[in-house]
Amino acid sequence: MSGIRIGIAGFGAIGQSVAQSLDAGVLPGVTLAAIAVRDPARHADMPWQGTPPVFTTLDGLEPRCDVVVECAPGAVIEQAIGPMLRAGKKAVVLSSGALLSHPELIEIARASGGQIVIPSGAILGLDALSAAAEGQIRAVTMITRKPVRGLLGAPYLTANNIDISDITEPTLIFRGSPREAAIGFPANLNVAASVSLAGIGPDRTTLEIWADPTLERNVHRVEVDSDAAAFSMEIQNIPSENPKTGRITAQSVLAALRKLNGPLRVGT
Repeated sequence: MSGIRIGIAGFGAIGQSVAQSLDAGVLPGVTLAAIAVRDPARHADMPWQGTPPVFTTLDGLEPRCDVVVECAPGAVIEQAIGPMLRAGKKAVVLSSGALLSHPELIEIARASGGQIVIPSGAILGLDALSAAAEGQIRAVTMITRKPVRGLLGAPYLTANNIDISDITEPTLIFRGSPREAAIGFPANLNVAASVSLAGIGPDRTTLEIWADPTLERNVHRVEVDSDAAAFSMEIQNIPSENPKTGRITAQSVLAALRKLNGPLRVGT
């Protein structure tokens, strides 16, 4: 992995966690080269253990980086990873839901020799699901349960006049497809998009979203019925500083970077 220059698009809870880990040297030989933010000057004096990265805007990442880690709002996914893909480089994408609205980015990667890498994020079992997809998958159902604070402000709730602020018991607030959820819950359900992309697609996968005032963790359960195996998986994620995302998401980015060309790769 020696000599790989990493860029990070976005500097929220996940971006900061990834940056701190790379700065601490958890991936030897990897350089944190640049971080894209709205106002680069605002971060100019931040303390770093190693060589400080360059703070720049999104269009400044590609010349400085071999791999970009996208931790930005899904609305800017094209600006965040498009230049990298056109240059035949790699993009580690957390806003997998935004890819459902931008399939042209996959075609750009195909044409240029670039690659979009979707880490497991806050979900589990993508290896088993993608293996099952080599055969025939009959059904995939995902059930997500989140604390109320992690769902407040979602566009779907606003558009449908759904108020969950005072609920006292688990409440089903959405049942549909990951494609629909990517629009209605853009900050919450990238995991559902990842499950759908690994399996039978964003239109055939069934998704339920529950707001649960009794929970402190984000809970995702995936049930799969295929010709190779029937299996179910559940994960309970401890939220990060941002209640919409789990702590394990940033760790999954580091694991994906470690796999890029490390001497040992475990999993599909």
